[in-house]
Amino acid sequence: MANRPLQRGFVTIVSHQLETSRDFYQDLLGYGVAFSSDWFVHLQHPDNELLEIGFLSPDAELSAANDLVPEALRVDPTGVMLTLVVADVDAVHEQATSSGVDIIESPRNLFYGQRRMLVRDPNGLVLDVSSECPPDPDWVATLTG
Repeated sequence: MANRPLQRGFVTIVSHQLETSRDFYQDLLGYGVAFSSDWFVHLQHPDNELLEIGFLSPDAELSAANDLVPEALRVDPTGVMLTLVVADVDAVHEQATSSGVDIIESPRNLFYGQRRMLVRDPNGLVLDVSSECPPDPDWVATLTG
């Protein structure tokens, strides 16, 4: 198999609300703006530049931008969940609650060692914000038994 080094990868969310999306990810998760225009916003996390999210507008007046958005993506995101792991999901939950974020599920421990909350971003995308927690010992026993 030929060597195919991956140099970069990030999610791009088609959004009718570039500014609202930018603000949501900045306020809730601390992302900063790396690039911004009327058709594309690129965010990077200040603690790790490899944590990137892009937002592409299907509504931009720039005709080149409209050519960049395939017709199949000009709908609200469905069947997709974006997972972002943070140090303290409970702190993010407090921020989300005070900011009026649409919380689908408050933080709870899952059996395999993840403490998760689910929120909906301004585009309707389900966002899984998680932290590590101890896994259920009975479940762990099934792996080693």
